[in-house]
Amino acid sequence: MATIQCEIVSAEESLFSGAITSLSVRGTIGELGITPGHAPLLTGIAPGAVALRLEDGSEEIFFASGGYLEVQPGFVTLLADTALRAEDLDEAQAEEARQQAEKAMEDRNAEAEFSSAAAMMAEALAKQRTLEELRRRRR
Repeated sequence: MATIQCEIVSAEESLFSGAITSLSVRGTIGELGITPGHAPLLTGIAPGAVALRLEDGSEEIFFASGGYLEVQPGFVTLLADTALRAEDLDEAQAEEARQQAEKAMEDRNAEAEFSSAAAMMAEALAKQRTLEELRRRRR
């Protein structure tokens, strides 16, 4: 089976390095599926799940809060602002963050505060969607 080398790197650490058969991620313009032979590409990514299919057919799920995806012949790099393995996400913390963002959006005093609360809400919801994706794929 054909593979492509993949690197997932955040500002804090390198989270993954290895051969994969596919990568799925939400780009800023929609869902992306990357497989060996994909055309070169550079795009922003939206907060959410990053799914890797490994050579042995297993999957690994990560959360990325945003960043960039670069595809080159034989190599794909995901540079994330913040990234975690999906199993390291805390569901209770994600729900609490969503509730805090919702409260901040309701109590907004200035447009800048609303903008910040909306970004917090987007990230909290993306974490919850990543956890849902992890549960769905493990069934």
